[in-house]
Order: sequence, then structure tokens, then C-alpha cells
Amino acid sequence: MSGILYLCSTPIGNLEDISFRAIKTLKEVDLIAAEDTRHSIKLLNYYGIKTPMTSYHEFNKIEKAKYLIQKLLDGQNIALITDAGTPGISDPGEELVKQAHQAGIMVTAVPGACAAISALILSGLSTRRFCFEAFLPEDKKERARILEELKNESRTIVLYEAPHRLKKTLKELLQTLGDRRITIIKELTKRHETIWQTKLSEAVDCYEENEPKGEYVLVLDGISLKELQEKEQKEWHELSLEEHMSIYQEQGLDKKEAMKAVAKDRGLSKREIYSLLIDDNKAKDG
Repeated sequence: MSGILYLCSTPIGNLEDISFRAIKTLKEVDLIAAEDTRHSIKLLNYYGIKTPMTSYHEFNKIEKAKYLIQKLLDGQNIALITDAGTPGISDPGEELVKQAHQAGIMVTAVPGACAAISALILSGLSTRRFCFEAFLPEDKKERARILEELKNESRTIVLYEAPHRLKKTLKELLQTLGDRRITIIKELTKRHETIWQTKLSEAVDCYEENEPKGEYVLVLDGISLKELQEKEQKEWHELSLEEHMSIYQEQGLDKKEAMKAVAKDRGLSKREIYSLLIDDNKAKDG
């Protein structure tokens, strides 16, 4: 029989934020695949875990996953851990999980700390609906595309950021999304943990004067449904009524249904749209 792949969550700062089950699993598996063995050895030494480790990181994730899959097929049990938090979240673990499923290997999770969730519940912003973007991409075009998508995101937004890129990211968020509420969480679960509820404009000003230090999670307000509706209506109003009507008529709607759709887009009644169309036609005839 093949072995089991355990996805073991590890602490995101405080070494005591780990479950009894995770410690037991790490002691009992045949091998631990760690993102950085030099980093993870501190955790293993803290809990007296002697299990052999092997590195599994972004730069070897494809080939090393094949090696680990063979180990699992040979009957070994393997625990996958990341430098901090839950493996597979913004780290190369997803590739190993994908290959394990393709090989018919059992995969199970040993839940625990996750920086995104911890920051979200600390933020004071809405937790009912949220989206997670991890680190924004370095590529300029891809980064601009994602920022543009976030502009109309109504869910709470969770981002990770490193200190040397924080200023740039905050400025870009302010420029693209406008002056939203933001909670900036620094050094989660560590001695110097800070939680700052502010506005993007204030955050930009603050870090112009104070150099960022530590690891950051940014939690931002999504656009309100009212703001989104007003924004969409403004965009529709930039079209003439005839242009707006033609969009729906070209989609196969008859005049009556097109007027109904236009009225909804513009926040007006169908009667008002009808009157405006008559007035436009009279003006043209005159």
C-alpha cells in the first residue's frame, strides 16, 4: 500500500502555535518535506522531533515532487511543512498535492495556523466574504491587471507583503482602489505584533516617514455595493441612450426588454427612459 501525505500546519511566529496532532504526526512519519530545512530545524529541535528532513521549495517543486511521490508509492508516510503556517497557501505545496492526487495517493490535512485567516479575524473588517491574493505579482502587466480587478472587488481583500515592497504596494492600492479602510497587521503572533486600523492615505503617509520592518498582512475593505452600483451607473451614463439601447438590442432583446435593462443600469424607471428617448427623437426631428 502507498503511504499518506500529511499537510501539517506549523507556527507563523510563536512556536507554541502548533497542535498536539501535528507534533505527533511529525514524529511518526518517515520523512518531512520542508520548504527550508535550516528554518524548520528550529521547530523540530524545540519539540524533540528527530524525523529526517528533505528540502522541497519553489525551485525544485516539480522534480522533487516526483521523487516524493515515488517515496509515497513505496509505502512511506511524508509530512509536508512550510516555513510558517499552512502548506499549499502561497507556497509550492500545491504542486506536490496535485501530483499526489494524480498518483492516487491519500492526502490529509493537519490543520493549524494560517496568517491570512488570523489577520482577517483581527482586522475588524467584514469576515463573511473575503478574497485572498497572497503576494501581488512582480510582473508589471500582471500586477496592474490584478489591481484593476480588485478595484471592483466587493469582498474583504487579504494580501501579504514584505517590508521592502510595502511602500510601493500601499501607493498602488491607493492610486487604483481609492482611499479605502485598511488594517495593517505586522509580525503576527510575535513579540512585536501590531494591528493598525487606518485609511490607505494615512498608511502611505506614515511609511514615508517610518521605514517598514517585519512581515505584513494587509486587510482592505471591498468596494461597497452602493459604490459599485453608482460607479456602474456613472459608466452607463457616459453612453448616449441610443448607444445603451443598441447594446441590448444587438444581444437579441426587443425594444421593450432593452428599455427595461437600460432603466436598471441607469437607476431610472422604464417610464423615464421612454420619455427621454421620445425627447431625444423630437430633438433630432426638430
